[in-house]
Amino acid sequence: MKRQVVLLMVVLMLSSVMGQVSYSIPEEMAKGSLVGNIVQDLGLDLKRLMSGNARIYSGDSVQYIELNRNRGVLLVRQKIDREALCRQTTPCALHFQLTLENPLELLPITVEITDINDNAPVFTKDERRFEISESAVIGSKFMLEKAIDSDIGLNGLQRYTLKPTDNFMLKLHAQSDGSKKVEMILQKPLDREKQEHISLVLTAEDGGEPQMTGTMQIHVTVLDANDNAPIFSKPVYKASITENSAIGTLVTKISASDADKGSNGEVTYVIGNNLASVSALFQISSDGDVILNGPIDYEKEKNYHIDIEAIDSGGLSDSSKIIIDVIDVNDNSPVLNVISKSGSVPENTSLKTVIALLSVNDPDSETNGKVHCVISDNIPFEITFTDNHFYSLLTDSELDRERASEYNITVTCSDEGVPSLSSSVTLTLQISDVNDNPPLFERSSYEAFIVENNTPGLSIFTVKARDADWNQNARVSYILEDSPVNGVPVSSYVSVSADSGVIHAVRSFDYEQIKDFHFRVKAQDGGSPPLSSNVTVKILIQDQNDNPPQVLYPVQTGGSVVYEMVPRSADVGYLVTKVVAVDVDSGQNAWLSYKLQKATDRALFEVGLQNGEIRTIRQVSDKDPVKQILTVIVEDNGQPSRSATVTVTVGVADSFPEALSEMSDFAQDKEYDDNLTFYLVLALAVVSFLFITCVVVIISVKIYRWRQSRVLYHSNLPVIPYYPPRYSDTLGTGTLQHVYNYEVCRTTDSRKSDCKFGRAGSQNVLIMDPSSTGTMQRLQSEKSILDELDSPVEQKPPNNDWRFNQGQRPGPSGPHMPYGTHIRWTPKSGTRATGGPEVAMGTGPWPQPPTEAEQLQALMAAANEVSEATATLGPGTMGLSTRYSPQFTLQHVPDYRQNVYIPGSTATLTSNPQQQQATAQQAAQQALPPPQVSVQPEPPKAAQTPASKKKSTKKEKK
Repeated sequence: MKRQVVLLMVVLMLSSVMGQVSYSIPEEMAKGSLVGNIVQDLGLDLKRLMSGNARIYSGDSVQYIELNRNRGVLLVRQKIDREALCRQTTPCALHFQLTLENPLELLPITVEITDINDNAPVFTKDERRFEISESAVIGSKFMLEKAIDSDIGLNGLQRYTLKPTDNFMLKLHAQSDGSKKVEMILQKPLDREKQEHISLVLTAEDGGEPQMTGTMQIHVTVLDANDNAPIFSKPVYKASITENSAIGTLVTKISASDADKGSNGEVTYVIGNNLASVSALFQISSDGDVILNGPIDYEKEKNYHIDIEAIDSGGLSDSSKIIIDVIDVNDNSPVLNVISKSGSVPENTSLKTVIALLSVNDPDSETNGKVHCVISDNIPFEITFTDNHFYSLLTDSELDRERASEYNITVTCSDEGVPSLSSSVTLTLQISDVNDNPPLFERSSYEAFIVENNTPGLSIFTVKARDADWNQNARVSYILEDSPVNGVPVSSYVSVSADSGVIHAVRSFDYEQIKDFHFRVKAQDGGSPPLSSNVTVKILIQDQNDNPPQVLYPVQTGGSVVYEMVPRSADVGYLVTKVVAVDVDSGQNAWLSYKLQKATDRALFEVGLQNGEIRTIRQVSDKDPVKQILTVIVEDNGQPSRSATVTVTVGVADSFPEALSEMSDFAQDKEYDDNLTFYLVLALAVVSFLFITCVVVIISVKIYRWRQSRVLYHSNLPVIPYYPPRYSDTLGTGTLQHVYNYEVCRTTDSRKSDCKFGRAGSQNVLIMDPSSTGTMQRLQSEKSILDELDSPVEQKPPNNDWRFNQGQRPGPSGPHMPYGTHIRWTPKSGTRATGGPEVAMGTGPWPQPPTEAEQLQALMAAANEVSEATATLGPGTMGLSTRYSPQFTLQHVPDYRQNVYIPGSTATLTSNPQQQQATAQQAAQQALPPPQVSVQPEPPKAAQTPASKKKSTKKEKK
């Protein structure tokens, strides 16, 4: 709303007695607007305002006016709303004082706030609703709400208007407080049936400029009165219903309207017939629906006449009539019976063959009893009417099992009634297969590739043919048709699997002999008669780089050499000769390249990479040798590549006799070794390898000896007894008169033998038998000894009867040599050939003990003898060498189950008698040959160890 701000002329009212000044300004002036010139109106000086510290004093009220001392004027400090400041009070003014100091003065000032039309009339509610009965009398009064306008005077509320005024008018009454009471007067009767809702607008207007208004919506609802009777929409209602209609079927719908509303407009329908049969067949709902309440039959009653009445709650009523016609319906469906049918027919069945025979009957009469039968569309069958309600199902076109192997034929028979009733039956017909389709290959022709030099029997390709028939008629067999390939039957090249159609190579192909060939494969089904089709197969043989290049020129023969002449005056690029070579392969396998492999002078000649031309690459000088030998290598481009070499001898001379004289020494240099450099390098590498190997071996031996010396000095390793040559046991009473060294070896089944070995401190020992003049050396590694100890057969439980005396304890104080292990050689019978273990070892001369190196050499020599003896073992010898005594068998093996000797002691641990008896019985059960009595041959001389040989040599020197 555009506000008109009018700056009124300041009305200056001066009081000469009191010095009071008054101003009048409109409300809603903007901040900073001029109110009045206080200096001019009060006759003051600006200096007085400044010196007197002039200010406005308004008390506790809000200060709306401020003083500008620099200009001496009063200004609006904030916007003033007269309605908020004074409401309806008139006049509305601001009272405040202007204070001055030195001297003190108090000057009152009054500012009157005049009203502007800035507020429109407002109703407290936006709408008002009335409910008035249509029977209300004219002149009825209805109180309306008054509007409120905050402005005063002409800007305040002035008048009311009501629109429209068709039924109501507006009347105002003055009140004692100056306001007006507003009433709405009914001036025309109301009719709810014509207008149920009336909308009015009450407008309040003020007298300001511009004029402002306020509105309120008035909604009048006209209440009904029972002043109207029900009226049927039709005087006579006609309807029809089919026979056999279900109970609850809607027959028709009647309607009676009442202009009244509410309970006055509620209508009830009543059947006025006195016949109980009619009242029982039909009923009318409150909505006017005529519903079937019982069964009706066209043959019993063709129509019904029903009197109906509509009554409202006030007792007012109206009447009408319903005529219902009963319509005969087709309530019987045709009945189908299959008299005969075929379960399956072959696909080559002729046309018009009867498949099934049906009978159809409809109990209805006239058109409702006429029947027409049809079958499904798009099937090769038809149905025809024969006579007396019979129908035949026939074949209409050719059958094909490959397109459809089964048909579900639905026969539908419908009568001509309205609505038409129908019945249907479905017949299932199987189409049996006939061998009418030959096998068809997937392609019209095939091409397959195979690389030459293939393995015979390799699968090349698979041909596939499909037969649209079924079962045996669709079983395809593949046959290789006989045809010649290069005068040879094709079966010698390929074969075809009859079941899978896989083509196999019968031979290994050679691209250089045959590059491709054709043959035909026939696919034949298993029908009767069988059908077949053919396809052509082309086999393309792919080349392989299996042929090296062949040099055509220069010709290389064993008895002649081709010479090429180059004059010494030849320029650069001089064509010496051309190497011509061919490769029987094809493609890139036949692309040849030429390279100079070796030459007497590489700086003189070059070979063309592609053409094989040998040309000079510099000027020939007098220093160049006359005989130049060039080796050219020809390589193909295959993967891997193959090559051939050719040697070209070039004579650098101006004349043939000159070249011939230089070439005469060629026969003597025929054995010229072109690989001299290679052999020198190879020899150097071999010598270096042998040198490094020797160094490693020497270092290993040194380390081994150092470790052995540590073992000898820092472990329980016994000292190896040393026997000089010809040493004999003077007290021995055995059968062997001289010293023997026996080699003892073990066979693979030695764990099951009775040969037992003792050990001293788990070290390698020399085993001796003091009861005989012979000695037996045995070297075993620590691993072998542990294996012997781990054997459950060889270990024996300790004997509780063992007893030791001070003289029998092992150690250096005993009568025998320390760290010695004694073995009694006992036959299997358990008797001994010599005395007991208390017999002394011998009293012969004893040389100086061997050194460490001699002991180690003795160990190594013993190990060598053991390994030699192992190679000569035979079955039944228990590892004893037969080269010493052929008769030395298991009977010479000592029985350690009866006697156990302690190393370093003269004690013989013998088990108790019971144990000896059990052992003898167990030994008797062994399947061993009895000992043979034979003349003991003279034993050979004792084998000398390297240590003994060295010792004897020293004695001879002394």
